[in-house]
Amino acid sequence: MKLLRTPDLRFENMPDYGFEPVYTTIKDADGTEIRIHSVDHGPRGAAPVLLLHGEPSWSFLYRHMIHGLAGHGHRVVAPDLVGFGKSDKPAEQSDYTFERHVDWMSEWLETNDLREATIFGQDWGGLIGLRLLARFPDRFSRAVMGNTGLPIGMGSNKAFARWLEFSQTTPTLRVGEIVNGGTVRSLTAEEIAAYDAPFPDEAYKAGARRFPALVPTTPEHPSVTENKAAWDVLKTFNRPFLTTFSDKDPIMEGGERIFHKLIPGAAGQAHVTISGAGHFLQEDKPSLLVEVIHSFIENTK
Repeated sequence: MKLLRTPDLRFENMPDYGFEPVYTTIKDADGTEIRIHSVDHGPRGAAPVLLLHGEPSWSFLYRHMIHGLAGHGHRVVAPDLVGFGKSDKPAEQSDYTFERHVDWMSEWLETNDLREATIFGQDWGGLIGLRLLARFPDRFSRAVMGNTGLPIGMGSNKAFARWLEFSQTTPTLRVGEIVNGGTVRSLTAEEIAAYDAPFPDEAYKAGARRFPALVPTTPEHPSVTENKAAWDVLKTFNRPFLTTFSDKDPIMEGGERIFHKLIPGAAGQAHVTISGAGHFLQEDKPSLLVEVIHSFIENTK
């Protein structure tokens, strides 16, 4: 597997993102060593809050939440998925599969030995995060999910269909503009540039380009069987489970209901609708999310 690595110079002078990089090397099944970047901020002795980003963002998405949660005394860990941010980027779209991402992040999780963690996942951070939750339920004390799901081949809505077609056909994937289009507020030019930073040119965007097509929206999609098996585990997950979906995300509208219905730990929780937030609710309402997650942790100890 050929890997690309974004030059460090691309990440200089990021607004509100001056975190010391942490690198973990994992090994793919074919023997390729892959370097995964993460932020690890806050007191190391505290239980970790694991923040997982999605498509086509990176841990920059969580910069305000990292500061806020650490300010409450939490250890905050925010990795960049393989293919994104400061992590290595396999060069071919065929290198990216749902199962490979689950395996890569599973090895990362075990190597860093996170325990008693609170997981927050959005977009693909939820798809992969829910698979981690099902694979390693004993590593997690609680879970929070916003604007995400775990599809099992039962179709998609028109908003996702439009995004899928666009992502697969546009000649240039303008990542910063895509993130800006998924927020209610307008990102600054510096913020848009920060989302573009991991991708010096189109060659680095194989993962960003491939991810939408990997969502298992049809019965024929790979990972439908594995996601169904994960749901069988999640249906027994009785630790606290909270949803924080936003009110202005057409792609995931109503997606929280399946969690409320099927996951035992979601029963009786004070689920939150984040008002005035788009798909990337971490950009629109980071302070509110910090308070919701912090209160949830404090109330479920």
